[in-house]
Amino acid sequence: MRNPGILVISHGSREPYWVEQVDQAVAKLQLLEEMPVEVSFLETVKGRLIQNGIDRLEALGVTDLLVIPLFVSSGSTHVDEISYALGVKAAPDKETDLEPFRLKARVHFGSPLDDGEDVARMVWDKVRPLSVDPAREVILLVGHGSAHNGFLQRWEQGISSLARTVQNVSGIITDHALLNPEGVHDKAAYWNQERGHDVIVAPLFLSSGYFTSHMIPKRLQGLEYRYLGDPLLPHPLLTSWMDRQIRELMQNMQKQARIDNK
Repeated sequence: MRNPGILVISHGSREPYWVEQVDQAVAKLQLLEEMPVEVSFLETVKGRLIQNGIDRLEALGVTDLLVIPLFVSSGSTHVDEISYALGVKAAPDKETDLEPFRLKARVHFGSPLDDGEDVARMVWDKVRPLSVDPAREVILLVGHGSAHNGFLQRWEQGISSLARTVQNVSGIITDHALLNPEGVHDKAAYWNQERGHDVIVAPLFLSSGYFTSHMIPKRLQGLEYRYLGDPLLPHPLLTSWMDRQIRELMQNMQKQARIDNK
């Protein structure tokens, strides 16, 4: 008998607002009445770390963990180390201090946000108020990026794909840049000073924090641009995205159960 539970994992922050935004998005999941759910964090949120979430779900008799890695990109080293510590992969792609978790349940691991129309619509909804003359504008997606080989390529793949989808959704030319390695200033300067476009900056971050409030404006210092600093949360489509992932993981779990029972 399979007894699934939902484990949503995000990075975490010392800022209560950051945690509240994730909690509120999860609280609206359609499947809450059908199975237990825990929201856990990689660090800083005392009593709500990943092992805490696993322990609470297994104490309820959960046999299968439907894990949603609530991170922006597959290029995050955190996604890699979490999947390793959950036993999804035999070894991490980058050395980590994260020890394997204690767990008995089977793990069904989802995917980070990366790209797709739901994510593109979230981005566009956040920056739409800044658009005045679409023909003269460019949307510049700004992501965290990575200094590590392999992870940087995943970041580039996801954000470039997302840029194309945002362009399709918004009808506005869309480009991308990363904070790491630094490319934000040069990309914004290119579109504004060389191409004569008004630059609308869209931060590709889950919730507000140091990067949206300080780092991105610092990298754009001296340039003309439009920026609200609004991250992806809050947005109802993030809950829709999680609902869809959970249903897909449920289907995969049920297929595996049928195979095991043959």
